[in-house]
Amino acid sequence: MVSYYEILKVSPKASKAEIKSAYRRLARKLHPDKNAGSPEKAEQFAQVAKAYETLGNPKLRADYDRERLRAEFSDNGSGATIFSSENEYAKRWRQMVYERRYNEIIDRMIADERRESVALQKIIFPMVGLFVSTFAVAVFKPTFFMQSPVILKIVMIALFIVGVIHLFSRLRAAFERYTYDENIHDSILEDAEPEAKPYSRAAAVLFIIGGVVLSLGGGLLLGNYLDFFFGAMMPSVYSHNIQPEFIFYPPIVVLFVDLMHAFASKFE
Repeated sequence: MVSYYEILKVSPKASKAEIKSAYRRLARKLHPDKNAGSPEKAEQFAQVAKAYETLGNPKLRADYDRERLRAEFSDNGSGATIFSSENEYAKRWRQMVYERRYNEIIDRMIADERRESVALQKIIFPMVGLFVSTFAVAVFKPTFFMQSPVILKIVMIALFIVGVIHLFSRLRAAFERYTYDENIHDSILEDAEPEAKPYSRAAAVLFIIGGVVLSLGGGLLLGNYLDFFFGAMMPSVYSHNIQPEFIFYPPIVVLFVDLMHAFASKFE
């Protein structure tokens, strides 16, 4: 059985980051553009690409590792060794080692999937917080900032600045992880991300802008419909028209939503 780990020159216990780094290093070294079209180098490059295609995907890597494990502990007729012996103690030892190695594969696959899930949550929660808070502010048109004392205004401005920085950092990480730029040709030689990404950068930007616009528009429609009711219920903090301080609230809400999510995740 072909050993993709040997092709990439990494340990079977290598992390995803180590596998990616090894792939980039070897791909740049063996790329046909750098080897005058050498057939030998082209073949090695293809093997490296195939190895990374398998080992770079957590599910494909788990399937491959299970196949390697079955091949390693199956009777290949190589002679009376502890791996092929029918001795009762040898078979029991093989079964124990097999189960331990198999559990390691499953544990690593679960850990990879959890890391991917956490990375996805880090963009889903801020986006939901942004859209919901934009909708809510458009509905209720609060005037907390203008009604607040100076010290509270300073606190809100500080939270707004931190919230904006935090939101942009989340968006930047999400763009790097899940989007590609249609105007730039990704190249291994330029150390670009080798794996395919699901969304174009333009589509992601349109989704965010569209989500904010729809949230704002929907909130304004509902707020105008219930204008008299909210004016009577919250006369001191309600405005019949949307105020410039509107921009303060969504980034602050996103910041607190993310903090609560991070806190809750520690107890999962």
